[in-house]
Amino acid sequence: MSSSGGAVDRSVLEDLAAASRILADQGVFDAAGHVSMRHPGHAERFLMSRSLAPQMITADDIMEFDLDCNAIDPRGRNGFIERYLHGEIFKARPDVMAIAHSHSPSTIAFGLSNVPMRAMYHNAAFLAAGVPVFDIRDKFGTTDIVISSAEKGAALAAVLGDKPVGLLRAHGMVAVGPSLPVAVFRAIFTVTSANIQHQVLALGGPVAALDAEEGRIADVVNVQTVGRSWDLWKKRVMP
Repeated sequence: MSSSGGAVDRSVLEDLAAASRILADQGVFDAAGHVSMRHPGHAERFLMSRSLAPQMITADDIMEFDLDCNAIDPRGRNGFIERYLHGEIFKARPDVMAIAHSHSPSTIAFGLSNVPMRAMYHNAAFLAAGVPVFDIRDKFGTTDIVISSAEKGAALAAVLGDKPVGLLRAHGMVAVGPSLPVAVFRAIFTVTSANIQHQVLALGGPVAALDAEEGRIADVVNVQTVGRSWDLWKKRVMP
């Protein structure tokens, strides 16, 4: 069995639990959805809640996993079936420090159609880099859609590539970031941007979305100022 990556400050565990509750509060998560972060002291470990509805998660529910998604000290707790989505992205992307996966309906629509998801405004600037779609059928044929193995997680990570957000056909989305607050910010504003895009498409005519260079420049500002949003969101969900 893998050894622990070391003790983690309680405040870090509280932040990860808060991230789940924030994403539920903001309507990105419902009874499903999960968020993870790389272990702050060991790049080959990650932290993620036991399998539990996001709004119910506390610091005491956080578990440690190696990148093969084995629990380090399970103590009778069960991890999420789709922890492989997280482990394989962490393996493939050393730059990623946190990951969120949701089943947001407005994003699912773009994974089912040939209309690409685009960056509708500056808070969603990261989407201007492009949003790939992972179709599990391409490699695994007919399945239950769930990312329930390392092989499926690795296939998703390969399609995500170096992008901040990817869609999973008939399943949802994944957002990644260089920190936990940034991953949460991106998950929230992916959903907001998707809703705006549905409205814009209904109006008809050309769509004046951010281009790749506008997105690159605006995302730098978003990453630098994410603390303001994070502090507000966390205040809403802290007991």
